[in-house]
Amino acid sequence: MEQQSHKPSGVEIWRRYDAIERRLSTPLTNRMLELGNLSPGMKVLDIATGRGEPAIPAAKAIVPDGFVLGLDIDRSILELARERADREEIKNLELGVSNFETLDGISEHHFEVALARWGLMYFQNPVRALQIVRRALVSGGLLVAAVWTDPENATFFQLPRAAFAKFAAVPAIDHNQPGTFYYSDLTRLTRDLKSADFAVLHNETMTVEVMEVSSDDELIAWGRSFGMWDALNGMSAAEQSGWEQELVQLAEPYRTSKGTIRISGRTLIVVAEAN
Repeated sequence: MEQQSHKPSGVEIWRRYDAIERRLSTPLTNRMLELGNLSPGMKVLDIATGRGEPAIPAAKAIVPDGFVLGLDIDRSILELARERADREEIKNLELGVSNFETLDGISEHHFEVALARWGLMYFQNPVRALQIVRRALVSGGLLVAAVWTDPENATFFQLPRAAFAKFAAVPAIDHNQPGTFYYSDLTRLTRDLKSADFAVLHNETMTVEVMEVSSDDELIAWGRSFGMWDALNGMSAAEQSGWEQELVQLAEPYRTSKGTIRISGRTLIVVAEAN
């Protein structure tokens, strides 16, 4: 495969993969809305809404009188959510840029449900962020959050790195620093929720497919885009070619009967009530 010289931005990456990931992860979104008991007329806060998941499906679930506020720190990614909301003619959704460790300007005790899909684990001060979310919820309001569990059950994370390990050392995961697996331990998440004045009501796990490709070249492009770009560009052309071949080989067990490759991860869903 010809090597790419331009490192894609986050927006460029998600313009390519958003529709696929959104389709594959629909069962998770639907389950989160179900656990949040969403109904018409509710006021919902979506934390780290990114490309509009699950803010846009939530907005559809609470028409005609409900309202969703979707917030993210990345203005450029929010543009994708705005474009989708316009396409789907969503009128009861507001999108804004905010740091979730301050949530400046957010009304206190206003929302009945807060949603956080794959966002909590990246906060630099997660307890502070949870305290702010608690403050935004009415008493008895629900937080429904999805976080990734252990990396051993996150094929999307493991495969590109396992291929890379054939040629160079892979940095160890620091579970004590914010990152993909910071909340892989339910005990830590429960502790932090309690510190923020939440009571955990329910938890469950779900395996969620997040990537689907139909060719080896698409698999390689995906692997480069999600986390491996800088590491690979530090390798020789021969080593990069070896990584590509190794990734294709490791992904073979995940090829479906239709010839596509699907890769997944196990996610933890937690429902917590604001005390």
